[in-house]
Amino acid sequence: MLQKMRGFARSWISSVFLIGLGVAFASWGVGDIFKGGGQDTSIATVGNVKIQPTDFQREFHNFERQVSAREKHDISPEEARAKGIDKSVLTDMINSSALDQGAADYGLIASDAQVSGTIRTMPQFRGPLGGFDHDVFLRVLQANNLNEDQVISLIRGDLVRNQLINAAGSGMAMPPAYGKLFFDYINEVRAVQYVVVSPQALPPVPPPSDAQLTAFMNAHRVAFSTPEYRDVTYVAVTPDDVEKKLTVSDAQLKQRYDEDKDQYQIPEKRDVEQLQFPDEAAAKAARAKIDAKTKFEDIAKASGKSEGDTSLGTLVQADLGDDRGPATFALPVNGVTQPIKTTFGWVILHVTKITPGVNKSFDDVKDKLRKEQLDRLAADKITDISNAFEDARAGGDSFTEAATKSGMHVVHVPAVDANGLQPDGTKANLPTEPEFGPQLARADVGEEGDSFQASDGAAFAIKVSGVTPPKLKPFDSIRTQLVAAWTNEQRRQQIASFATQLTAKANADHSLTRVAAELHTNVQSSGAIEHQAPVSGPLSAELVERIFAAPGGAAVSAPSQKGDSYLIALVTGVTHPSLPLNNPYYERMASEVGNKAGEDMGTALANAWRTKLGVKINQSQVDRVTGGS
Repeated sequence: MLQKMRGFARSWISSVFLIGLGVAFASWGVGDIFKGGGQDTSIATVGNVKIQPTDFQREFHNFERQVSAREKHDISPEEARAKGIDKSVLTDMINSSALDQGAADYGLIASDAQVSGTIRTMPQFRGPLGGFDHDVFLRVLQANNLNEDQVISLIRGDLVRNQLINAAGSGMAMPPAYGKLFFDYINEVRAVQYVVVSPQALPPVPPPSDAQLTAFMNAHRVAFSTPEYRDVTYVAVTPDDVEKKLTVSDAQLKQRYDEDKDQYQIPEKRDVEQLQFPDEAAAKAARAKIDAKTKFEDIAKASGKSEGDTSLGTLVQADLGDDRGPATFALPVNGVTQPIKTTFGWVILHVTKITPGVNKSFDDVKDKLRKEQLDRLAADKITDISNAFEDARAGGDSFTEAATKSGMHVVHVPAVDANGLQPDGTKANLPTEPEFGPQLARADVGEEGDSFQASDGAAFAIKVSGVTPPKLKPFDSIRTQLVAAWTNEQRRQQIASFATQLTAKANADHSLTRVAAELHTNVQSSGAIEHQAPVSGPLSAELVERIFAAPGGAAVSAPSQKGDSYLIALVTGVTHPSLPLNNPYYERMASEVGNKAGEDMGTALANAWRTKLGVKINQSQVDRVTGGS
């Protein structure tokens, strides 16, 4: 449910619809977030329920890892906080707790069968054969620092909350006039005339003085400083390290194959219909009609039978016995048997669907089984090694002594930046697992970190012995870079100021004629610009946004698509496609608006319960978990 809320918050509908609800949300207590504190070690308190640091830390790190995977680089704690991940996670957890208590107040529950059924249909837990796989389930849990009881509790909570949310917002319909506003906004089409302001229309930027460059360098210290470097020692053990010392016999693999044989030996299944007749003559007469191209279902209808009356369901051959099975399983799809005599009379059978079986021998899957078994044994061994490492440290051994004693590798990297680079620009000898970078960024200087596992099963622990802080590079070594950056900045300011002046003239004239003459260039036409269509040609996304925000006849300016010039655009036309309210496209859009509005009612409901219950945030605990100040 909360994932849906986050998805809605990024949608175009939300950006318009939430404007109307923002004031109401504020009055319901949105502003209570991130206030409070005290000696309590919990992250937050909702009513009488406390959100514990371990739960918040797990959710924060999981969300942080998801964002890192989506953006294809490890984000630091600072980036995570800048992106608002801490606030998003905490708000979700507070809303969930408030809704949980609201659902409990109404007596809503989710049965064990509902929870089990939901888990078994979740795609992330599917195995190689497409069904629920307990081993996959456990691996996903381990990667997300969860156990089975926690997942069951989370799923049960979602199911209960969804009952409350669906009751509040299902089937919400927007008034036609309100929906029409959205339709017009989305499908608006505009046209503009524009002129290009190129850098060549401006005088050259004079060379900077050393004083100007020094001031520019000091104003952009991050861009002209060396990065922070960390002195890192880490210990590691990977599945490859332990698997090469493990052996699995064919006898063990055969035992595993026999235990899971129902996954590899699955009989063919067929969906079958059957018609029964009082005697052989009636059955043969029906079969003759089949030969004459009469459909099986038509014969059934003529006999007063519905599809439910004739369906035998999905069957394996053994279900039909020796009398009907062989003939039925010899047919193609839509085939019909000859009349068959059974204990209860004469029948003909119709095959409507065939689901092929699976017939994989031990030799077919032996290599796969070996890999799976080695992975399991390696995971157990790595857990033992990690425990031995922690036990050795608890017994007084140093970080490296404990690693060597337990069988972990020790690697020292004297200096590495946040991008994994050494001072000479080469890649440092760091693990490539996506979990390692965030852990390194969070590590406190002088502290020995706890061991942790990556999603591929490898285990690590990190110690940061020291930090070399960023410092400005020598002036003379970056003079060329400074001159280029300063000149580009001056040129951007110069052309933006010039374009602003020209835009004012165009707005005064309601025309681009005088501006084009001053620039010694031609006025160009854009053609139709659709509000939701991708930008193309010289018009940038920023310029298109300003074009659709301006009234008809107004002029606006923004950098071009390539960013090497400015465009001044005059809105010359605004149209809205006219569609009847019963048009399928309009109906789909109106339905989507209603659905999204219904989902947003869930957010409103969470805010209402949160205000009723009261929320206290322990900001110092939030900062401790997320690394904030």
